[in-house]
Amino acid sequence: MNRSFRILCSIVIAVPLLSEGQTHNEKVPVIQGGAGPCSVDLTVMGADGKPVYAATVKVHIAYGFGGMRRLDLEAGTNSDGKVKFAGLPVRVQRPPLEFHASKDEFEGVAAFDPSTECQAKHDITLEKPKARDGH
Repeated sequence: MNRSFRILCSIVIAVPLLSEGQTHNEKVPVIQGGAGPCSVDLTVMGADGKPVYAATVKVHIAYGFGGMRRLDLEAGTNSDGKVKFAGLPVRVQRPPLEFHASKDEFEGVAAFDPSTECQAKHDITLEKPKARDGH
């Protein structure tokens, strides 16, 4: 119940921020995890080096004793390719956290370990996934 409430709150907070970011161009969407003091600012770029608007960024976080608490957060980037995840725990199970970004057939990943860099900035470059071997 607590997990569902946090996800719902994150979505409710994100929707006005996303629409505000689209009209003002400088506002960065902020997704609040409510689980700690850490945050990461992400910039999603295309292979051409340009910011990617409306890319989806997702993260799964297991934290607390034995990883019993979990957060699944998701957000879209603004027109500058930016999004911020705040309220992240300092200690997570199996660090680093992996932020998966995608748009159309392109995807990319950024790693973030809040225990070594509680306030961080990372870029994610979207690329076409490598063809998988049929074996």
